[in-house]
Amino acid sequence: MKISQIFLAFSLVVVLNGCSRSQSKTSEPLPPEVNVSTPVTREITDIAEFTGHTEAVKMIVIRARVSGYLEKVLFKEGAEVRQGDPLFEIDRRTYQADNDRAVANLAQASAHLTHMEANYKRAQNLIATRAIAATDFDQAVGDRDEAEATVKVAEAALHTATLNLDFTHVSAPISGRISRQLIDPGNLAKADDTALTTIVSQDPIYAYFDIDERTMLQLRRLVRAGKLKSAQDGTAKILLGLADEKGFPHEGTINFIDNQVDMPTGTLRLRGLFPNPDRILSPGLFVRIQVPIGNPHQSLLVSERALGSDQGKKFLYVLNDQDEVTRRDIEVGSLNDGLRVIQSGLKAGERVILSGLQRVRPGMKVNPKNIAMAAKDLPATAAAAPAASPGAAAASPTGTSGMPAAPQNNPNPPANPKPGDQPRPGDKSAAMLQNRWDF
Repeated sequence: MKISQIFLAFSLVVVLNGCSRSQSKTSEPLPPEVNVSTPVTREITDIAEFTGHTEAVKMIVIRARVSGYLEKVLFKEGAEVRQGDPLFEIDRRTYQADNDRAVANLAQASAHLTHMEANYKRAQNLIATRAIAATDFDQAVGDRDEAEATVKVAEAALHTATLNLDFTHVSAPISGRISRQLIDPGNLAKADDTALTTIVSQDPIYAYFDIDERTMLQLRRLVRAGKLKSAQDGTAKILLGLADEKGFPHEGTINFIDNQVDMPTGTLRLRGLFPNPDRILSPGLFVRIQVPIGNPHQSLLVSERALGSDQGKKFLYVLNDQDEVTRRDIEVGSLNDGLRVIQSGLKAGERVILSGLQRVRPGMKVNPKNIAMAAKDLPATAAAAPAASPGAAAASPTGTSGMPAAPQNNPNPPANPKPGDQPRPGDKSAAMLQNRWDF
């Protein structure tokens, strides 16, 4: 009886084990579901972004032209002034006296010249009849010439005295915004030494920025190849954005390119000229500069979240006709509204995996689900943000000419992978500009 029970139990174990093995052989895992989409084709213009600062086109330090005690301040601190507006008054009494003295000296010299002219004319008549000696005539000529020179000296002295008297009235040499008064009435102002205030022009205004060496070389090669036009006529368009502004709403032109690269930083200094009728720009502001590079061209774009990174190399997971995953090494370009330009390694119409990169491997079969490449519609023509450039770190707040970093997808993910970074939309300009450069 016991032997029968043991045999029955053993048979049951064998049957159950065989069933479990058959079930494990028949239940294969389903292919993972991934979102896929084809690259977007758009006409874009490559751009580069840099940081810079504004400076006034004209900046004047107002100094006293004559020494004296300051009597009046005739302006409101921080206000806008026009050229010729009165600003300060210096005690003019001593200069008025010098001017009066110079007027009197000129009158005295003129009267003496009149007397010498009369003596010279009489000497001319007498020398013709030999009534006077030649030495007397020469004396009359010399006295007249000396009197003429004395008049000229008196006139110059009067001009200097008049200038000094006028310099006691200090007026604005340019139109612009004036600073505070640097000394109070009653203090001594020394000629050509004491600073009274400063004035900066408002409209237009300069914006200085530095471009990295790689961008400079790229632009030079484009110019040599005839793909970029000359900027000598001052029509190279650039855009400017302030710290609290979205995009780049201010349009200007490049009007200066430095003649040499700064060796310590490896950058080249450029200057843009921007109109400032509403006075929103002030000297010393931190600004963002967007520089269009090249002409509009057709490009393939994919979402930032589709990009993977392997030891600094970018790649995409692309599906073949059998829905199998293949790895495609690519070269990336600029960023455009959350989409990254693919310069090489991808063809139009190919299906790119957008999500679930941590769950797939090359050669794996997947269950694709088609979705749109971008969450929102793109404009027909858009400006692209700068591509990654190792030399642009010195000129951009993000270290890569203003390009936000792409999500890093590890081809060998850990056991508990973290979600990838979401794409961040790039700034879009109000209008696309065709750039013109010359170095």
